[in-house]
Amino acid sequence: MKKKKTPYINEAACAGCSVCVENCPMDCLSIEAPKFHGDIHTIASLDETKCIGCGICAKVCPIEAIEMHNKGEVVYHMKAKLNVKKIYCRGFQSVMKVGMAILPWRVPKTLRGRAAVKKLPEAIKRKKFKKVLVVTDKVLMELHLLDGMLEAMDKQGLEYAIYDGVAPNPTDINVEEGVKCYRENKCDCMIAFGGGSPMDCAKGIGARIARPRKSVEKLQGLFTILRPIPTIFAVPTTAGTGSETTVAAVITEAETHHKASMNDLCLMPKYAVLDPELTVGLPPHVTATTGLDALSHAVECYTNNTYNSKLEKDMCKKAVKLIYDNLYNVYQDGSSLKGRYNMQKAAFLAGRAFTRGCVGYVHAIGHTLGGLYGTPHGLAMSILLPHVMRAFGPAAYGKLADLCDVCGIKAGDDTDKAKAEAFIDWIEEMKDKMNIPVYPEMIQEEDVDQIVAWAEKEGNPLYPTPVTWDKKDFRTFILSLIGE
Repeated sequence: MKKKKTPYINEAACAGCSVCVENCPMDCLSIEAPKFHGDIHTIASLDETKCIGCGICAKVCPIEAIEMHNKGEVVYHMKAKLNVKKIYCRGFQSVMKVGMAILPWRVPKTLRGRAAVKKLPEAIKRKKFKKVLVVTDKVLMELHLLDGMLEAMDKQGLEYAIYDGVAPNPTDINVEEGVKCYRENKCDCMIAFGGGSPMDCAKGIGARIARPRKSVEKLQGLFTILRPIPTIFAVPTTAGTGSETTVAAVITEAETHHKASMNDLCLMPKYAVLDPELTVGLPPHVTATTGLDALSHAVECYTNNTYNSKLEKDMCKKAVKLIYDNLYNVYQDGSSLKGRYNMQKAAFLAGRAFTRGCVGYVHAIGHTLGGLYGTPHGLAMSILLPHVMRAFGPAAYGKLADLCDVCGIKAGDDTDKAKAEAFIDWIEEMKDKMNIPVYPEMIQEEDVDQIVAWAEKEGNPLYPTPVTWDKKDFRTFILSLIGE
């Protein structure tokens, strides 16, 4: 059920003109007297007990100082105040834009459709590989989700070893264990089977094979590998991370809990298998959070814009529309192979799009929650996405309005602002219907400084977000989420 909205009065902008008071049908608005002697600034005040959420006050306000929002929602816009650091970030991004345009981008080759995973061993044999390291986790092994593929490998006479020690947030320890398994079994390629965690771990293993003298910590960052890694065949069992088509691998340092990514073109898997049967058994909550993770990839990439070519923009739009049309349906009915395949396709498109266009501060902050608290990646993204988009304010309205139009969402009027708010409202309604928390309640006040430091380091100067935040901005935003 759609939540009732209440007016938010921007006290700094309100002129105290009383137009809202005169037009309120419930007599729930009044003009407050100045707060101290000598002050001439009067502002409108709301009596929430009388308000019915009709929105007339917001419509008649001549200076748009009133906005309608869900009760309890974080309401403020980060201001684009320039300083030396922010100017440097935009300069760095301008140079990166030129570099992005000349890099040799590609898209992984795919095997698609029902039971496609059983065709993978034959394809690997045709490529003349001799022995495969299968990188996965114990949960998937216990669910016997790999059985069909392993049986097909046995039938094809394709030798394999299995590393199933991947943690939900893969660590540098997992990577080193995988490297040892790869070398001891004399493997020559890998199958990354699972969600983003096994895929990122496989990429980390590949990076360490290619760069044996560099630690995982030294390999984190931009273009630190620059050598071919063993061929990876990616088999996603969720529809969210898009890791089967990205150049990133997010690894957590076990000792410090710092979560950071490697980013290099060589990390993109050569092949991906999109088999909807592998996602049919996903629990509704996992379906919801991984689906909204894919949405965050598409939305952040599209609102970033700077590095995108027409291809990435189109991929983002297609991904958002597929998620809009299919996510809640597969949340309710997980057996729909068509819906499951469409969500896999959305995740693939969004993943390939942000590989060039980048993600933003949703991910920069969300990664810290995974590192500090073990919060599943998709859950962190699901919680943060609407809050970050709202905080960008007018700088993101145009792009969010585009996505509103792509989905066919009805807005209050035809302005970019109304469409952007309608699109964010849809995300929040989806969160509510799929029982995803409104706020990141896991955040502890004593960890805020660490979250700010890690998020700012990841986000700047690389991510070309609509508004550039410095540490002060990150702190203001995070404190607002925890009610401080």
